[in-house]
Amino acid sequence: MAQLAAGIAAGLAAIGGGIAVAIIVKGVLEGVSRQPELRGTLQTLMFIGIPLAEAVPIIAIAISFMLVFGIGG
Repeated sequence: MAQLAAGIAAGLAAIGGGIAVAIIVKGVLEGVSRQPELRGTLQTLMFIGIPLAEAVPIIAIAISFMLVFGIGG
């Protein structure tokens, strides 16, 4: 049962991370299309935001591995 829960958690976290990255990139593209002079600033913010959004799935996968292999409990 823990393996099923780990798989579901990792899958949902991956989907959530993908959606978050898509929203960030969409916002940056809209911002650049409206104000092209802010391209550098928006790009920098995007490069900071994407890893933060990707951190959640990585943490979820790490926790899933801990559940599957019985580490930490």
